[in-house]
Amino acid sequence: MNKLELKEFLDEKVVQYNTLDFIDSDPIQIPHQFSVKEDIEIAAFLTATIAWGNRKMIINNSKRMMMLMGESPYDFVMSHSEIQLEKLDGFVHRTFNSNDFITFIKALKHIYSNHNGLEMAFAKNQQPYSMQPSIAEFKKIFFEIEHQSRTMKHVSDPMQGSAAKRINMFLRWMVRQDNNGVDFGIWKNISMASLSCPLDVHSGNVARKLGLLTRKQNDSKALLELDTSLRILDASDPVKYDFALFGLGVFEGF
Repeated sequence: MNKLELKEFLDEKVVQYNTLDFIDSDPIQIPHQFSVKEDIEIAAFLTATIAWGNRKMIINNSKRMMMLMGESPYDFVMSHSEIQLEKLDGFVHRTFNSNDFITFIKALKHIYSNHNGLEMAFAKNQQPYSMQPSIAEFKKIFFEIEHQSRTMKHVSDPMQGSAAKRINMFLRWMVRQDNNGVDFGIWKNISMASLSCPLDVHSGNVARKLGLLTRKQNDSKALLELDTSLRILDASDPVKYDFALFGLGVFEGF
């Protein structure tokens, strides 16, 4: 395929998968349970944090997180007692355990109390056409509180070579606005043009088969290469092609 044919093909796949039907089988269904901005973004951030492995397990464990927070994530973050935190004991998703969960709750309270919330914590360090330096700065802010070193691995750092798939997915959820009802578009201080594709095994393999990516590792260098290719196709909304790459990989076995 030439560039025009590739764009037309991927645009068709975006239309096919960027629909409300997508929500039913995707972790994005968790924040869709909420209507208040802070509830949505906290639910989305925690869900994205554990979004690796089996999708059914991700969704079930994300639902359990919300249940443990009384289905009121923002209120729990801001008003939790030590007794309530103790009730989180026993939670585990792969390597993310209850100690990590408790640290995340305290770090989120720190973000909302001292940095004007998640949106502003990411927005104040953004650069044109890349959120990766902002993600690295966000990690520093997030762990300004007392924490175990093991918990730091659950927030990726692109400056250390990570593709930061889960945070880039979270940012897509919060920032993209296209009225299709999947992504929320509730963050107005970050440009869609700055977003990066959530690069994982599925999107990476499809991107390589389509000639959008040549690097073999799914790391920060591969992300930059993929972002560059996708911005040629649509500079204003490059990350919409995540729907195409993910759909082709997961649902079509492309």
